[in-house]
Amino acid sequence: MLAVRLPSEIESRLEELARATGRTKTFYVREAILEHLDNLEDVYLAEREMEEIKSGRSQLMSLEKVLEDYGVEC
Repeated sequence: MLAVRLPSEIESRLEELARATGRTKTFYVREAILEHLDNLEDVYLAEREMEEIKSGRSQLMSLEKVLEDYGVEC
């Protein structure tokens, strides 16, 4: 269980959205958090991979090479 305090403007917007759509405020808060977490995880993974590339522990591969390795013709 997590309790979150929201500014009244955000709370009002959330209440209006819930009322207009017939969904709960909890539904929209959960959806917003999940979407933001997905984005944050993507950024974190991209930054980590970029560090791997910069340090030489990982290498880039061209699209042409990937397609060739998998036998895909364009």
